[in-house]
Amino acid sequence: MHIMVDYKEALANIARAIVDKPEEVRVTEKENTSAAITLELSVAPDDMGKVIGKHGRIAQAIRQIMRTASAGGKRIIVDIR
Repeated sequence: MHIMVDYKEALANIARAIVDKPEEVRVTEKENTSAAITLELSVAPDDMGKVIGKHGRIAQAIRQIMRTASAGGKRIIVDIR
């Protein structure tokens, strides 16, 4: 059984759960090749620290979740801006 994942929506939902201003969360697909998808995550400037976390731990966790979601499929690269 193969489950289709909307990577953009999954990333947006994760970010909205973390930030204070979920209405300002934007995810855009920047590059899509046969091997990888690059997703750009934009949040309000005040929320940037929440998404990155202390020593980048939250950002690292978000990237790991997205890698796990794409296991066996395309590589997902998350660019936080």
